[in-house]
Amino acid sequence: MIRSMTGYGRSQQQLNGWDITVEIKSVNHRYFEFSCRTPRNCAFLEDKLKAQVQSRISRGKVDCYCAIVSTDAGDSAVLVNRALAKSYLAAMRELAEETGVPFEVTLRDLARLPDVFTVERAVPDEEALTAAVQTVAAEALDRFVAMRETEGARLRADIESRSRTISGLTARIEEQSPKTVEAYRERLYQKLSQLLADRSIDDARVLTEAAIFADRIAVDEETVRLRSHLHQLGEILGASDPVGRKLDFLMQELNREANTIGSKAQDAKNAAVVVALKSELEKIREQIQNIE
Repeated sequence: MIRSMTGYGRSQQQLNGWDITVEIKSVNHRYFEFSCRTPRNCAFLEDKLKAQVQSRISRGKVDCYCAIVSTDAGDSAVLVNRALAKSYLAAMRELAEETGVPFEVTLRDLARLPDVFTVERAVPDEEALTAAVQTVAAEALDRFVAMRETEGARLRADIESRSRTISGLTARIEEQSPKTVEAYRERLYQKLSQLLADRSIDDARVLTEAAIFADRIAVDEETVRLRSHLHQLGEILGASDPVGRKLDFLMQELNREANTIGSKAQDAKNAAVVVALKSELEKIREQIQNIE
């Protein structure tokens, strides 16, 4: 199934005393690139989340955000730095005596001083927390992949539509090419008639020149290869594995054939058709840059 490299998924659950939120988003990238933000004491989760995401996708620049809030008050303790508090009090009492300012300190005043009270959280159980986070991440990842698949389906429909347009333009080129040769033969005959006046024209020579011209502008081989590449494009779009890189290569081949056909176009009609064909190819190339 075709997938876009752009996607977003989010999940929030309360599990085992933690309120866990996982967000995953991605944009286009040539390879797989992963960055993750987790709470400071949960860096051990980054490699686990990277492996979990990489098991589902192969390309894209992925950003993962993980927030963990404990819902169990029992895993935290308030610590009092008594020595520091006494030192604050002694310093303030001494300052009051020196300046004559009344010494009036309440517990609230003391609590506001830096580092008198600190909150110490229990070290999380890595195995239990990892299992909980991966459960939440799995749901976020499902939504993330579903969005990439939905966008991928739209990309596939657009590419297939443009492929059909290119096929129709190719048919017009194939139809127009013999007419170009016939028009050249008639122009050559008329020109020789004017130059030679009443002298006879060597019809065999005209036919030979027309044949040489026809061989020079023949695009049969290019259009056959172009149609073969379009058929291959359809097959690749129906594949189940990531196909972005294959499509990149195939677009190079399609453009090569289009450029060759363009270089052989000898009349305005075919030239205009080639321009339209190359425009459709460029639009497909742009869409392919979004495919995993």
